[in-house]
Amino acid sequence: MIHVAVAGAAGRMGGRIIQMIQKSEGFTLSGAFERPDHPHIGRDVGGIIAGAETGIELKKDISEALQGADVLIDFTTPDCTLHNIGVIAKTGGAMVIGTTGIAGQQRQELHDLATSIKCVLSPNMSVGVNVLFKVVGDLSRILREGYDMEILEAHHRLKKDAPSGTALHLAHILANTTGRNLDADAVYERKGFIGERRDTEIGIQALRAGDIVGEHTVIFAGVGERIEVTHRAHSRDNFAKGALLAAAWVITQPNGLYDMQDVLGLRDS
Repeated sequence: MIHVAVAGAAGRMGGRIIQMIQKSEGFTLSGAFERPDHPHIGRDVGGIIAGAETGIELKKDISEALQGADVLIDFTTPDCTLHNIGVIAKTGGAMVIGTTGIAGQQRQELHDLATSIKCVLSPNMSVGVNVLFKVVGDLSRILREGYDMEILEAHHRLKKDAPSGTALHLAHILANTTGRNLDADAVYERKGFIGERRDTEIGIQALRAGDIVGEHTVIFAGVGERIEVTHRAHSRDNFAKGALLAAAWVITQPNGLYDMQDVLGLRDS
């Protein structure tokens, strides 16, 4: 039995992960926590997420929630995730991180801490999206000359970061496989008299509307033809399932930083 603690347990993803734990054989919820000022601190997390009672009280302190846990799953915010991995690094253990928007110095700090524990970090835990990553890499290697490359992503109106972590990861794949510099070649907005498109541009456009769970399309547009590869998420269950898959995998690994390509065996040799 794998004992799982969940960070941000009262949030949208935290709640789905807890419900998935309840429905999945081989997993049990051992702890759950939220920010200290959350109004539901002290309540049974099952009641908070409209699921079955769990007997697990929502804590405000990560240390209490980690007692007896084999792995922590964290889909929160960059600041919270960095704090949480700092605690894990001191106590030892395993962590699965699906938080997006981690960049710059915070990303470097997280990478440094992750090497001392067992950690899976991925901008998207969905199996389908990680197959998309693999396919897009293969396509961009083949279509690197004579094809314009654009990324379009759409999410719900409450999402705070843009572009999505998944879109940025797709852009990094396109840049790495075609020898481009994403800092110089990424284009996040077009407006006004901008002139002709540069051959090396990688366009990344974000839509925010309604309750869209997540959609990502990568376009390879050549002269006379266009290839589009799209992934659409219909619910957050795919992300929750992937997180549990990662949790079961990472606890058997040596210390180090991994991603879902490692978990699914999709890593290029």
